[in-house]
Amino acid sequence: MASRTVDVTLVSARDLRDVNLVSKMEVYAVVYLAGDPLSKQRVATDRAGGRDPSWNATVRVTVPASGAGSGALRVLLRTERALGDRDVGEVIIPLSEILSGAGDEPSTEAKLRAYKVRKVGSSKAHGVLNLSYKLGGVIHPDAHAQQHPAVGEPAAAGQGYLAAAAAPYASAPPLPPQLSYPYPCPPPTMVRPLRMR
Repeated sequence: MASRTVDVTLVSARDLRDVNLVSKMEVYAVVYLAGDPLSKQRVATDRAGGRDPSWNATVRVTVPASGAGSGALRVLLRTERALGDRDVGEVIIPLSEILSGAGDEPSTEAKLRAYKVRKVGSSKAHGVLNLSYKLGGVIHPDAHAQQHPAVGEPAAAGQGYLAAAAAPYASAPPLPPQLSYPYPCPPPTMVRPLRMR
């Protein structure tokens, strides 16, 4: 499946819901492809901004090139607390919105956007998240495998991405011979049931 990268720069947020009753909020963000917890990337905590944090930090997320289906990019805003971190809000951006009108080539300019921050699991808005994103070029796995063959092997015509990735392991050293136990197995023992008194 073809994929592409999206460089997401989290600029700032403003007027966030204050979820810390005692102390000032120290907000950080987690960016990932919805439904793929392995793609989570955390942005450093802004310790001074409170309800109006600013990060100016960029993360790179790999997404399907077509944006087909119900894929979305999720930005979860959380605050650090002594008794455990707490959700402040979230922004869910459909991939179809990010990839609309994009060709196969990388974009030359970042698109700046402002999204309403909603309470997690609710439609109630509490603040605004300012971010920008820039698209990388489309990567076709078969073409990538042919351009970058495995070390020591020429690229074969029509060689798939997985076959190219598995090629270095085809010449792995053999496993050591299995050692046998020099004595015969002990005979099975008879176990008596316990009597309860």
